[in-house]
Amino acid sequence: MSNPSRGIVTTGHAVSRRSFLQIGTLGGLLSWPLFLKTLSATASETPTAAGKTSCIYIWTHGGTSHHDTLDPKPTAPVSVKGPFAAIDTALPGVQFSEICPRLAQEAGRFGLLRSWNPMNGSHGTADAWCMSGRKFNPAITYPCYGSVISQQQGFKSALPPFVQLGNSLDRRFGGGVSGVLGLEHMPFEIDSDPSSKDFTVRDISLPKGIQADRVSRRTNVLATLDALQKQADLQPSEFAALDENYKTAFNMLTAPETKRAFRLDTEDPRLRDRYGRTRFGQSLLLARRLVQSGVRFVTVTDPGWDTHTNNFEALQKSRMPPIDTALPELLIDLEEQGLLASTLVVWMTDFGRTPKINSASGRDHWASAGFVVMAGAGIPGGSVVGATDDQGERATRSEYTTDSVAATIYAKLGLPLDLVVTAPDGRPVRLIEGHPIREWA
Repeated sequence: MSNPSRGIVTTGHAVSRRSFLQIGTLGGLLSWPLFLKTLSATASETPTAAGKTSCIYIWTHGGTSHHDTLDPKPTAPVSVKGPFAAIDTALPGVQFSEICPRLAQEAGRFGLLRSWNPMNGSHGTADAWCMSGRKFNPAITYPCYGSVISQQQGFKSALPPFVQLGNSLDRRFGGGVSGVLGLEHMPFEIDSDPSSKDFTVRDISLPKGIQADRVSRRTNVLATLDALQKQADLQPSEFAALDENYKTAFNMLTAPETKRAFRLDTEDPRLRDRYGRTRFGQSLLLARRLVQSGVRFVTVTDPGWDTHTNNFEALQKSRMPPIDTALPELLIDLEEQGLLASTLVVWMTDFGRTPKINSASGRDHWASAGFVVMAGAGIPGGSVVGATDDQGERATRSEYTTDSVAATIYAKLGLPLDLVVTAPDGRPVRLIEGHPIREWA
């Protein structure tokens, strides 16, 4: 089991002797071995799960309205149903909002949980609970799903096992972090916009003006310095371990899968158009490429969903179009690539929004009802689980909480439902409590 107190390891004067070689972005690259040292150490001490299923976890930050998207209430008063009409989907008797036409058309490709009870109406605690499966506890920080995958299953390729695209999440209460598992299992974050023409990834892409042969020369210089230092060093085994992880870091930089994963410009322009030339659309395409290249868990964050004011204008003009375009395309693309059966796709948000529209043409936080979307990894496409009442206030059948959503994610990713890790103070910590959603088990 990993020791979360390790943090980032340094070895005497060796790091400072290398520091003069760290120019520009290469500084980040050369710091990777210190991270990789701790990651490889913890992976070697951890029983490896089957690890055959990857995950793309979509987080619409702020709280997506269930009334105005996937659970419309066409017979409710105007003060509840809002201005959007309900439209038929590919599933008999199931309707979505008119601003979700493509999701309606492709509803047979994913499962929809309409009876999710968030049991929470606060930002921050929502990120913590939804991304880890455990309610916020000030005494302990539970790790998010991606960090657990990183600790339990480790590297599948030269790329990090856990990558996060965008930084639209609230970490005040430990949402989306590695918690008791230690910093080595935090996500590798990419905040650059994959829809931009000059998209690059800091610490993985070579900076402008730095060619591969220059990196090779610096590697040789590092080797020479290490050889001199090792003659007088009292812990040669530490240097040997560090050397191996420097090799891993440079391998990450130069590996074919790394170069391939981030080259969105090699994709058919027509496919990129189908995803949508938006940040969210190209992030989902990048997520597929990362999974294809060996990343085990990819979180895609999307901002702007806390619609206390101008809810309907925001949803119709900016928030829903990228989702409605890109999410169905991701599922189609994964299936065509032969990846859908081995990739779990999850769409979650903070909570639902109030049935009654407020005076600012918005909806406020609602802690009793919302939705969750899952697809792939054996989730039955076209399954609609549960229902809410005629005003969308609460579940009327098959109610599930976040604990059950988390247990479903664990089960689909091959993680034990009774998984226990050790906290920095030595306490055993059970990571989730709950049972998978029966209809999706």
